[in-house]
Amino acid sequence: MSKSIESKDVVGPDINLDRTVVLDKDGSRITERRARVIAREVVNSVGRPSLTAPATHSPEVKARVPKKLKVALEKEAKRRGQTPSALLRQVLEEFFARS
Repeated sequence: MSKSIESKDVVGPDINLDRTVVLDKDGSRITERRARVIAREVVNSVGRPSLTAPATHSPEVKARVPKKLKVALEKEAKRRGQTPSALLRQVLEEFFARS
């Protein structure tokens, strides 16, 4: 019996894509080989791109700050068209470059 996950997605028994014709939204056939390639691409694209090197985890730094400082960071990042994380990286890189 199929289990409905979302209104358009249904989970059912596995099928052999080389025997059963399944088309993507563009009308191209999805074969077992193509399904493996798609799955690999999805698995490899999960998360944000690494800042360290391809396929390498980028370490995370956390710090507690006063609310006023967080608001100032967000405001300045928005003014510059950056994310708060990008602005923090820039500030840290400039600080250590001067040291």
